[in-house]
Order: sequence, then structure tokens, then C-alpha cells
Amino acid sequence: MKIDFNNFDSLFKVMNYFTTDAVCKQTLAESRWLDGDVVCPYCGGHHCHLCKDGRYLCKECNHKFNVTVGTIFENTKISLRKWFIAMYLISSHKKGIASHQLARDIDVTQKTAWFMLQKIRSLYGQSDETALEDEVECDEMYLGGREKNKHQSKKTEGTQGRSTKTKTPIFGMVQREGDLRAMMVTDTKGSTLMPIIKQFVKDNAHLFTDEHNGYNDLHAEGSSYEHSIIRHKENQYSDGNGVTTNTIEGFWAHFKRSIFGIYHFVSVGYLQRYIDESVYRWNTRKATESSRFQDMFRMSEKVYTYKHVRMVA
Repeated sequence: MKIDFNNFDSLFKVMNYFTTDAVCKQTLAESRWLDGDVVCPYCGGHHCHLCKDGRYLCKECNHKFNVTVGTIFENTKISLRKWFIAMYLISSHKKGIASHQLARDIDVTQKTAWFMLQKIRSLYGQSDETALEDEVECDEMYLGGREKNKHQSKKTEGTQGRSTKTKTPIFGMVQREGDLRAMMVTDTKGSTLMPIIKQFVKDNAHLFTDEHNGYNDLHAEGSSYEHSIIRHKENQYSDGNGVTTNTIEGFWAHFKRSIFGIYHFVSVGYLQRYIDESVYRWNTRKATESSRFQDMFRMSEKVYTYKHVRMVA
């Protein structure tokens, strides 16, 4: 009988079901090979059969392999029960979970919990195939550079406004009642933002932005976009006719609460992973905890090692 992920609507039910690693492996096998056709991760051969030692044997290349090979759990020394609980916690908490808290929850060291979270975050990468259309809001934000909290002698001059001396610019686009994309950018000039907009927003879309000069090219001759501007400098946040950027502003507020309230500090080297995590939460905000938990299994077929962590830093 196939596992029904709809049953996992609470942490208690997750812990009550996944009582042994054998149950975890069976669930992982069922989620990887839905039709029961076990595929070899080495050569792609089909119909591999289960051996008495719990591993699978490929008749094509004669390789034996565990169900975790080719997933983020490959070669892990941590119990799959702890992995599954961590997956549920990070996918169900609206603003994420800190490594210190996860370490206490599943009884591992903070360093181990941090590495597990980085592995899980690697599953949230945004697809380059996402296309936004209809009504799309665009906006930029700057993370870091909280100069007002520093001693006067340690403040950096010239960090007001859109300076990137101590701040990291992030650009976001959201389709109203649809998906959202966000990413780190080098700056918010038109030469940087326009290629991103053209890549991810369909030609016939209606764009809503603030008065930032980086969007001036949307009015250039030959531009296929309809463009409406909300003037924040004039304390205008909605004109009553749908011209607003409140949706993307709402995401920025959620993202900031996650970074400052849960993680407190994120280095630039790992920032995109945290952005991806917040984007995933936003895009699945109407989904149930059980469906997001199932999604973790669907996406877990990806090899990720400590080397990949260091490559990001």
C-alpha cells in the first residue's frame, strides 16, 4: 500500500509514522519510483531488483546501490528519521527554522543542523523556465547596511539610499495571484534589471513599478510592456485603480522578518539560498503542510555534498 502524504498534517503524525529507518527507506523508494520501476542511479537501467541485504542490484551494470544513492541523503551518517523531521520542520514553519533550534529539536550538533539545512535549501532553487505574465509587480530592496545601529566611529560614509557599500541589492518580480521570483543582483541599474525582466516576464505583461530610474527603459520605443508607476516619493502607495506594488512589498516584509527574526545574520555567499527558500514559501503559501512535505521528497533526488557548501561560501 502506497504512502498517503495527506496524512502528515502535523509533526506528531510524522514522528508517529517514521519510527524506523526501514520505514523511511520504504517511503523514499515509493516517492522516487512511483510505478515501482526502480531505476539505477549509475546507468539509468530499469527494473532493478531488491536484494536480501536491502540494497538494489542493477542487471545492466551490475551495480548494487542503496535507495539513498543519488539523493541529498547519500552517504549520510544521520538517521533518516531525523532528516525527515528536519524536512517537515523547515517546510512547515512559515518563516523558517534556525540551525540552533533544529539542533535542539532533533538532537544533533548545531554544525550538523546547519549543514542539513543547507542541503535542504539546495532543493529550493528557482526554475529558469518560470514565465510571469498578465499583471507583474517589480521592485528592488537592499539587505544589510543597518548603519543606525552602529557606533558613530564604525559607520560607513555614503551608504544612504541605493548604495551597495554595505548592502546587497535584491530584485524581485511577482505575478499577481501567481508566482514570484527574486534574486541577488550586482546593482539596480536599467542595464542590469531590463535583461532579467525580459528573460522572466512575457512581452504582453502589464508591469507595475515605483519611480526608480532603472525602469525607464520600459518606456523606450519598441518596448512591448505596458508600464504603470506608483510614486512612493510622493507618499503614494495605491492610486485606487490597481496601480501598486503592495504584493512584492509584502514579500519583502516577509523575507526581512525571516532573515532578521529567525536567522539574524546571513552572509552574502549563502544569501541566494535564503532568498530561494523564502520564494518557495511564498509560492506555496496556499499549499498544505503535507503537500510541501511531499514536495521535499520529490525534490530530494539531488546529490549535494560538503564540497558544494564550500563552493557557495
